Amino acid sequence: MRRRRNLILQGPPGTGKTFLARRLAWLELGATDAARVELVQFHPSYSYEDFVQGFRPDAHGQFRLQDGILVNFCQRAGQDPKRPYFLLIDELNRGHVARIFGELLLLLEADKRGPAHAVRLPYSPAGSPPFFVPENVYVIGTMNLADRSLAPLDYALRRRFAFVRLAPGFDEPLRQFLAARHVPSAIIQQLTTRLHQLNQTIADDPDLGPDFCIGHSYFCQPPASPVEAANWLRLILEQEIAPLLTDYWLDQPAKAAQQQKKLLSGLLDG
Repeated sequence: MRRRRNLILQGPPGTGKTFLARRLAWLELGATDAARVELVQFHPSYSYEDFVQGFRPDAHGQFRLQDGILVNFCQRAGQDPKRPYFLLIDELNRGHVARIFGELLLLLEADKRGPAHAVRLPYSPAGSPPFFVPENVYVIGTMNLADRSLAPLDYALRRRFAFVRLAPGFDEPLRQFLAARHVPSAIIQQLTTRLHQLNQTIADDPDLGPDFCIGHSYFCQPPASPVEAANWLRLILEQEIAPLLTDYWLDQPAKAAQQQKKLLSGLLDG
């Protein structure tokens, strides 16, 4: 992140990408300073006009030139150059990223920051001050690799980011996390064993693969009482994981049913 200033956390759903993005920002800031962190989520109808600048209706229904989230954020960061600022982009690949970013493709590069590389924005009238990305702005994006409807990232954008892959974590750290919250050891053993086995099946499937594995964040909010742990696990497996498997093997209902049975059979009652 410090080397490239632009980082993308990518991985299967439920691997804590947004959670980690926010905490990376807080770690670098040294505080949970909301004024220096901006979160935006891309989606298919999100546009350059929303993100950078464009004509949008005001409170009176009249169209006028308005700065988007990026420009406002960079202006704030430029007024406070000695401290880092973080722009977090959730679900980055759900938007048309090349269209949304526009000339930011150039300005995002670590060696193209600052007023020396400023450009005039397309919507800005003549005489307007040019736009640049301050050196103290960091961008952290998240990408869900399991969404089959999304096209690969534009290569021009891809080479401006560093990529870090997150994987499901059903190992010792999760065990310790749940044990510290008084989840019985037998429940923890069932959870981790079954999810390890399921993820291996998903990873080995030629139509799915590792990008479709189940993440650990489904299980990061255990109940306050240990006696509720068995029902907590059962409900997550029945109501969240099992329906996902139906979607994964939509054209193989027998395989979906088989994996659901293996996941749910013989669960502890308490």
